[in-house]
Amino acid sequence: MTEETVRSGALPEHAVRTALLELLAERGTLTSTEAAARLGHSSGLCSFHLRQLARYGLIEEAPATDGRARPWRLPQAQPAAPRDEFSELARGLEDESHQRWLARRAEAPAEWQRDEAFSAVVHLTPEELTAVGEAVRQLLARYRDRDDDPAARPAGARPVAVVTRLFPLLDQ
Repeated sequence: MTEETVRSGALPEHAVRTALLELLAERGTLTSTEAAARLGHSSGLCSFHLRQLARYGLIEEAPATDGRARPWRLPQAQPAAPRDEFSELARGLEDESHQRWLARRAEAPAEWQRDEAFSAVVHLTPEELTAVGEAVRQLLARYRDRDDDPAARPAGARPVAVVTRLFPLLDQ
């Protein structure tokens, strides 16, 4: 897969970038080769997205240990971004990818031209809101092994963005 394929929208960029940020938060430092092994993408694709995250100040280069590898890390000059800032970044990347999808949907193979977008307003208690979020996480967990093990992906599987936002509607 080429960087041009990613730039053209064949992969949801936010999914790769979000996965890279999550890996960096988990591991501390990461090279594009390590990211590629964990995410099942090419080293070039991971390198492209790591550079883009650095371009916007979301990550920085870490000191190299062997002179060849180019490790990355979350910025050290300030504490890790609070959850709200990460959520804002994720929402922006989700929105960007969704707009790209809407603009280019007709270019996708026929079987991929539909999506399963929906929304609903339900009346929940705070505990129920938490339970619904956990139920969605558990449902998606069934497919997480495919992130780390490309061999676990069925034929024809592609990255699919799943966006869930649960929040109370405040009185206006």
